[in-house]
Amino acid sequence: MSTIIQTAAKWAQPLLNMPYVLRTRRNHGLEHATIHILSRQRYHLSGRSTDGGFVIFGEVPTETLEEGVQEALRRMRGGQHSLAIHPNCGTNLVTTGFLATIISAIGFSGKNVRKAWDRFPFIMVLMMMVVLFSPVLGMSLQRYFTTEGDPGNLELISVVRSEVKMPFNRKPMTIHRVITRQN
Repeated sequence: MSTIIQTAAKWAQPLLNMPYVLRTRRNHGLEHATIHILSRQRYHLSGRSTDGGFVIFGEVPTETLEEGVQEALRRMRGGQHSLAIHPNCGTNLVTTGFLATIISAIGFSGKNVRKAWDRFPFIMVLMMMVVLFSPVLGMSLQRYFTTEGDPGNLELISVVRSEVKMPFNRKPMTIHRVITRQN
């Protein structure tokens, strides 16, 4: 399966290397690397990337986050490109959801509802296989499409902390906006 994804990624290189897309992929990789590094310090974080940086959700001191971003950049520049791949990435979740939806739609398609429900055990087995094998596919999609392990000349500009009041929660959520630039 990885060979198919690699081939598709080679075909998609003109799109993947467009400046906006490449900056977003590099920031996504840096976001993952930062979360990997801070997870080792027992922080539970999540994030979302854009072409101008990324946002980290979760309680972490701002100075610690800034140090984590700098360490992530150093390590990625030092060749640790695999830090850009993370098992809890949304790419993995989207891959699982997409494949399960396709199998369900195909399995329950047709005019005869009774025959569709007769296929239910087979559809369920296929969906379980999707849940088991789609993380591997999602990790390959991260590696070749949604992240970039080489940060290039990406640099940290600033880290800005804010808190947002969340419904049904007394304690506000801590959000850090990590702003980057690529020359």
